[in-house]
Formats: sequence, C-alpha cells, structure tokens
Amino acid sequence: MSATTHPTTTLGYLGPAGTFSEEAVRSAAESGNAELVALRTVRDTVMAVHDGLVDRAVVPIENSLEGPIGVTLDVLAEEHDVTIVGELVIVISPCLIAREEIALEAIERVVSHPQPLAQCARFLRDNLPDAEVVAVASTAEAVRMVAAEAAPWAALGTRRAAELYGATVLAEGAEDEPGNATRFVWLARTAPPLNGSQPTKTSLAFWGPGDGSPGWLVRCLSEFAFRGVNLTKIESRPLRARLGHYRFFVDCEGDARSGPVADAVAGLRAHCERVEVLGSYPAAR
Repeated sequence: MSATTHPTTTLGYLGPAGTFSEEAVRSAAESGNAELVALRTVRDTVMAVHDGLVDRAVVPIENSLEGPIGVTLDVLAEEHDVTIVGELVIVISPCLIAREEIALEAIERVVSHPQPLAQCARFLRDNLPDAEVVAVASTAEAVRMVAAEAAPWAALGTRRAAELYGATVLAEGAEDEPGNATRFVWLARTAPPLNGSQPTKTSLAFWGPGDGSPGWLVRCLSEFAFRGVNLTKIESRPLRARLGHYRFFVDCEGDARSGPVADAVAGLRAHCERVEVLGSYPAAR
C-alpha cells in the first residue's frame, strides 16, 4: 500500500528569490513544508491569490520610515476575492551591493525597489551624491541586474540576494534610521475562523461622494468613536477620479464579523458609496 501524499501548500511573494518579501515569507512557521512561489510585482502577488495560483501570499503594506505601500492598498481595495488573514513585521536593513569590490565614489548608478531607495535616501546623498538613482520592480531584481552588468552600478538589497547572484556586499545597514521595519500582510481567498486567543485587527477601505462635504470624514470616523472602537491607523489614497477625492484606509482593533466593529461598519455604510472589509485577522505579536 502506497503512502498517502498530501498536497503542498503554495505561498506567494514578491520575487525573485532574495527579496525582503522572501525573508518575510520564510520567517513564517508554515513555510518549512510549503512551495514558495516568486511573483514579478505586488499586483501579480495579490492576483495569484485571487486567481487561485497560490494558497496564500505575503505582501508589504507599511514601512516605519516611508509609510504606506500605495500599490498594495490600491490593489487590495479593488480585488474583493482576496482577504487579509494575518500580519507580520520584520526589520529591514538593506545592503549596498555591487558586482565586485568598488570604491563608492566610482559608482555611477544605484538601482532598487522604490521603497529601499527612499528608506536609504540620506545614505545615498551622503555617500553616493553623484550616482543616478533608478527604481526597478524588486530588490532582488536590482541585485541580479547589478551582478550581470559590467558597468559600475550598485543595488540596495538583501545579503541573501548578494549570495544568490554572486555579488559583493559593499556596506551593510544602509537604512536612514535604525529599527527600520516593514509590516507585511498574509492574503488568502477565505479567512479561517479566529480562535480568540490573540488580539484581533480589522482593515477597511471606504469612499463615497460625500468626501468633499464639510464634516463627512468626521461623521465616518465617529461611527467607530461612538462605539469605543480604537483606530490604529488611517491613510488616504487618490480615488483616481477627480482631483481632491480619496479612498480612506482604516485599521482598528476588533473583529468586523461581530460586536462593536461590525456595528461601526454597518453605520459607516450609511455615509459611503463603498465600504470594503479587507480582513479581520490576528494582530502581530
């Protein structure tokens, strides 16, 4: 009698191998027996969950230095078959990486994902003031480009990427502030039941035609305040319609499926054209 085989869980992340997103997905306990799937962009990573190409995926949503990851917020508000089922926070410490040892003043171009470029802006101004700064799809893609390019280029990325692509670390800790951290969220098509043993967080997006009228946002937020629901974050993103209209993103304590948060969401719908619950999930410890 043959042994029973169990299907492998597939976990998606922003690739290629060697990104900070890969570090995040590998930090999860469930990654040990899972197949890790590298995706080309954040949107591709979200859509891989939406289309059932992976069981779950991790995407960056917020950085302690540069704030929200706009593309992640926008895609999550648009794709309603994907829900946030968890979160994790990891320290982000980019390395300056080149194909081989090179003096910093000789570097002509620095490439990376837009977030590390912004997180290391002061380091770049102080140490490579004449270098051209170029954004690419991911930190690992930047390292891979630099490793294959004979020109005096450098990348901001992970030590693992340097090892994977045969490059050299020129400097570590290039972030502008110590403790630079990124919050990632786990995505799935359906949310498992919450067991109640860990504090719960809910993420929401809302927008509507009243966002230009006096007091509209206050009335929306008062639905939470009147019920004693604590908001832990609020952001706005352009609605991509007329200038001056926004989509608002809120994180709050509690579960949107019951209790005060559910009541607040119901009250919010009276003020808004759209209210999307992006997920209720265990808060990071």
